[in-house]
Amino acid sequence: MIIKSAKFVCSSSRIGQCPKGDIPEFAFIGRSNVGKSSLINMLCGVKGLAKVSSTPGKTQLINHFIVDGSWYLVDLPGYGYAKVSKNVRKGFSKLITDYTVKHENLCFLFILVDSRHEPQRIDLEFIDAMGDAGVPFAIVFTKSDKLSSAELERNISAYKDTLSRTWAELPLFFTTSSEKRVGRDDILGFIETTLEEVMQADDTAE
Repeated sequence: MIIKSAKFVCSSSRIGQCPKGDIPEFAFIGRSNVGKSSLINMLCGVKGLAKVSSTPGKTQLINHFIVDGSWYLVDLPGYGYAKVSKNVRKGFSKLITDYTVKHENLCFLFILVDSRHEPQRIDLEFIDAMGDAGVPFAIVFTKSDKLSSAELERNISAYKDTLSRTWAELPLFFTTSSEKRVGRDDILGFIETTLEEVMQADDTAE
């Protein structure tokens, strides 16, 4: 997939404010400071498209970006950041749940986890919640350039081993580095294939 244009459309504090219509949406979510904004900018090839901040919890709204006029890339609030108030965390939780579980235009969810760390409980709990809700998703390991190949393989294997205890079939995995542009073709290729399947399904339904 070659992206020719990517533009910010709107920010929403509830799903009722999200863009109307039937344009397919691909959303990205993860713990605060996992490198989500950097990954979005790398995928779209537009520096500063998603605002990168050193302050965790910066994204507090659902942000929609229109890509090539044909699909939305959606930047969701980070989950699990303890330094925001309890009421704000509850708001994030409801906003995230409403979007991922109830928003009909969501085609696929990319759950970002920091490849430098062993499996974190909050990530595993969110992954399980999405599985229980039947949300189609993949796990995206970020910041792969920050550790050796052996360390990366060990941490990814740890995730697979942990999930294998409760999952009959493991989700898709992508490995990325925003700085080295690793994983860009894999994720965009997957999105392109999924979009083609959506269009074929729509044609069949008609």
